Amino acid sequence: MLFGIVTEQIAIRLPEELLDRVDQLVEKGVYESRAAAVRAGLEILAELARRHALDDAIVRGYERVPPTGPERASALASLREAIAEEPW
Repeated sequence: MLFGIVTEQIAIRLPEELLDRVDQLVEKGVYESRAAAVRAGLEILAELARRHALDDAIVRGYERVPPTGPERASALASLREAIAEEPW
């Protein structure tokens, strides 16, 4: 329950197959209720949108001020080192 947070109730329609999947998650204890599952999904969508906007801002920044040759070389060297250290 969201104590101290103002909430508003909304009504949605879901395909039966999706609702069945949500109910299974609730039955397994992954979510407390259907509402909690829907809320979690919406929180994920909002976070993905926030990250996408941040990614776009970073790209626009690099388009305005592209990296120099030495900066690009340093970034590639760092990337190669990180990949080489991976245990795969």
